[in-house]
Amino acid sequence: MSYVKASTQYKREHKADYGREKIEIIYQDQWLVVINKPSGLLSVPYPGSKVRTAQGVLEELLRKQGTVNSKHKPFVVHRLDRDTSGVMMFALTEQAQKIIMDTWHQMVTERLYHAVAENPVKKSENTLTAAAGLIDDPLAQNAHNVGFVPKAGDKTSDGKDFKTVAARTHYKMIEQGPTHTLFELSLDTGKKNQIRAHLSAHGYPLAGDEEHRARTDYFHRLCLHARTLEFDHPFTKEHMKFEVPEPEEWFDYVKRGDKHPAVPVWIEEKSAVRDRSGSGSKGKNHNHNREDLLLGEKKLTRKDKAHMNFIEAGKKYR
Repeated sequence: MSYVKASTQYKREHKADYGREKIEIIYQDQWLVVINKPSGLLSVPYPGSKVRTAQGVLEELLRKQGTVNSKHKPFVVHRLDRDTSGVMMFALTEQAQKIIMDTWHQMVTERLYHAVAENPVKKSENTLTAAAGLIDDPLAQNAHNVGFVPKAGDKTSDGKDFKTVAARTHYKMIEQGPTHTLFELSLDTGKKNQIRAHLSAHGYPLAGDEEHRARTDYFHRLCLHARTLEFDHPFTKEHMKFEVPEPEEWFDYVKRGDKHPAVPVWIEEKSAVRDRSGSGSKGKNHNHNREDLLLGEKKLTRKDKAHMNFIEAGKKYR
């Protein structure tokens, strides 16, 4: 029996460009290209995958320009998570790829992200209290390759300690609202799910982040946006800055707060298909009722959910 995220099912039914997301080329020269990647589009393919990616869509655009050949095409130099939108760079030759990747930390002078995060439901000793600071918790990955900050005593399924990697995230609270906070973030390291894992571990899961147990999904997407990429061009040495603001609605949402949050949960694929066909219920469970979490045939109560830790959640909901 297969399962899908409630937000994914919503996108399938309501997102006009679901599976057909477009990219915007912001800048292009003979060595590199800078794009604006939409949320929901993988940056690059993973082994065996035939899913559309930003790299593939960009190659299609360059092919239409008549500039693609074996030596001139998009080469990956960094990644954005699938559900993260914003500014992203590709090299256009293997030589440029090598130089950019070898000098990335020297040539890139600023990478800024903006994110909408839920305010803590209950404060703890880990909750962020300062308006700005550094988070440097080591990161691990659960059984489904989701990055998280392991707690003391957390073990893998075979009883071993989690392998961790160093990670450093600088944060600043731009606007604090009644239910959410708008963050500005920059990274010293670029680990998988770094921002999401770091903020979640300190009481601020990103809105729409079901992997880290967010309760709100007002925009039906992960509220993380790569806003600014600033760098010294590796060939011309020109200082360049590219900036794409996050949606204006994010700030307004934070200011007013979310008075009727929904709970993103996993739903049963079979039930979702039945609803789409028109033969299923259109009542309480229609359009992804997020108060119910289906695990096989069993509904988990709020008490059940509250006692599930992140690792267990990752194992059960996949």
